Formats: sequence, C-alpha cells, structure tokens
Amino acid sequence: VQLVESGGGLVQPGGSLRLSCATSGFTFRYYPMNWYRQAPGKEREWIGGITRDGGVKKYADSMKGRITISRDNRKNTVQLQMNNLQPEDTGVYFCKPEGVDSWGRGTQVTVSS
Repeated sequence: VQLVESGGGLVQPGGSLRLSCATSGFTFRYYPMNWYRQAPGKEREWIGGITRDGGVKKYADSMKGRITISRDNRKNTVQLQMNNLQPEDTGVYFCKPEGVDSWGRGTQVTVSS
C-alpha cells in the first residue's frame, strides 16, 4: 500500500487549501477512505471519511462546514478541500484506507499570518 499526500503549505487564516492523496497497492474503489491530522504535540485525529462510492461523507464536528472530501475511483485519489483555515488547523494531514494499517508521510499544513 502506498499513500502519497500532497497539497499542503503555508496559508493565512481564513484561507483555503486542497489536499490530494494518490494511492496504489490496493483496490482503491473497494475501500472507504479517511483523512486524519496530527497537530504539533497532539495525537493523530480523524477528521473525515468517504464511502467507497463517494455517496456518503462524514466529518468530525470540529471540521463540519469547513471541509469537503471527494474521491476519484478512476484515478485512485482522494481529496480534502479545506476552507476558512485557522491556526488550530496546523498539522500534518494523512489519508488512509479504512481497515488498512498503513500510513503515508502526510502533508504539512501551516496556518499563520
């Protein structure tokens, strides 16, 4: 299983970022996908997920209204659109197929003025 997150960077408060995760090594369309983040000094937390066909999406309460998860089963990718970013959103963001114990390196998001 390979998971390669990208799209992170430095953004000002109130800004937006679109993260992407390229996957390989498993049959992508068979797996729900989740996004997690790990803030400095904190444990990794789940922030949202999407079903295999993309029909159902769930988000952590802290992220509702600010993020949208989507996927492309033809390209084996999953995306995370984040809006109105705040300093507390700073951290490393990861994607992961549900039930698979494998992590990528993540992509760093820093929200700062």
